[in-house]
Amino acid sequence: MSVTPRDKAVFEAGIKLGALYHQFVGSPISLKTVDSLEKAIAQSISVQPFVRSITVQIDREMVKQNLSAFGYTELKGPMLTVDAVIKYENYEVSVGMALKDGYPLMHVKDVKEV
Repeated sequence: MSVTPRDKAVFEAGIKLGALYHQFVGSPISLKTVDSLEKAIAQSISVQPFVRSITVQIDREMVKQNLSAFGYTELKGPMLTVDAVIKYENYEVSVGMALKDGYPLMHVKDVKEV
């Protein structure tokens, strides 16, 4: 069986979420830098091929709860909520990452031919 453009579109979407997660989890973060880190993550991923849109939200309450005595913590996967749309050839894939049962689960929301 050959790999279809639809398969490649879903693969590309998964790669984007995996790259985002493994590139940024562990980054130092404070309540003062949440906005800029959200933007930096989204802008970094948005320049990759086939990314149509991406939004990144960091749970500020989780950041606040994890602050050290020095006023910062590290970005953890459960703090992230991500939505992205990837377009490859004539397929558009909507994916996301959100906290589910204590785990930052990555998932495919929709695949459609456009």
